[in-house]
Amino acid sequence: MSPIPAAAALTTADILRLIFTALSLPDLARAACVCRMWHAIASDRDVVAAAFKAPWRLREVIGIPSSGGFWRESGLEKFAISHRLRDGDSVAGLAVKYDVQVMDIKRLNNMMSDHGIHSRERLLVPIGNPDLLINSTCYIELDKYAKREVAVLYLEGGPERKLNGSTTRVSSDQGKKRIIESLRRSMRADDGTAEYYLSISDGDPRAALSEFSQDLTWERNTNMA
Repeated sequence: MSPIPAAAALTTADILRLIFTALSLPDLARAACVCRMWHAIASDRDVVAAAFKAPWRLREVIGIPSSGGFWRESGLEKFAISHRLRDGDSVAGLAVKYDVQVMDIKRLNNMMSDHGIHSRERLLVPIGNPDLLINSTCYIELDKYAKREVAVLYLEGGPERKLNGSTTRVSSDQGKKRIIESLRRSMRADDGTAEYYLSISDGDPRAALSEFSQDLTWERNTNMA
């Protein structure tokens, strides 16, 4: 039997999948533009998750993001530590404990002052030491205070079914619908428009509104020209 030509072999889904799992996220994005087959494989959850985990040597990422844009890049800002608050905790104390900046904790949790800590069960803490991610498991969660999806690392235990301030994938669809409804009202647009801007803003409602506002301003200026 004659051997299968190399070009023909490379069009098989199994071999492409094997190759794509070794690519970085930017390379997967480029591969997805080649043809339909490449796009389907390069967009596969397992393939993009492998590329997302590789830079940090993560063991596993559990959960499915509400927006495919979550996988576009895997910078350290995508990750956070879940710290369950206890009596006596303070933002400054947590900053010292995790070796991060106070303002970074406040920014991630949308806190205007330290008093906001008293109404919450947990805070998300930025990861200052990337070695914490090595061989760890992270959970994709939509945090209602951060107002975006985050790959959350639990240093003690794991996520509860439902925790005040966060939702796991079980309720992330409901959270996304609420965000889209809020964006739709703010934009005075339809659901499709709201969902589009949310997707290109990596699930961040404020960034989605900013993108929409910039496009609206550009459109008005263009019409006036």
